[in-house]
Amino acid sequence: MSKVILKGYIIVPHDDLNAVEQALPSHTQLTLEEEGCLIFQVTKHDSDPNRFDVYEEFVDRAAFNAHQARVKNSHWGGVTLNVARYYEICEE
Repeated sequence: MSKVILKGYIIVPHDDLNAVEQALPSHTQLTLEEEGCLIFQVTKHDSDPNRFDVYEEFVDRAAFNAHQARVKNSHWGGVTLNVARYYEICEE
């Protein structure tokens, strides 16, 4: 089993920024409670208010895929529909 790491950032359109910021604490908590989640961090960038840096670690591909499936149909998935995602995913 290989650990799955996702790192990168998202760019949130100005019109969606408030909704994303309000949904982020719940999304973070729910993700950290998922089986197999080791680390989940989404941090607002210092100099770009529309950019959030993302770092995630899951114990294996199955846990990562379960997270992706949950998020797809979650409140977070809805409020981030217009978000541009720039991710790198690797396995260690």
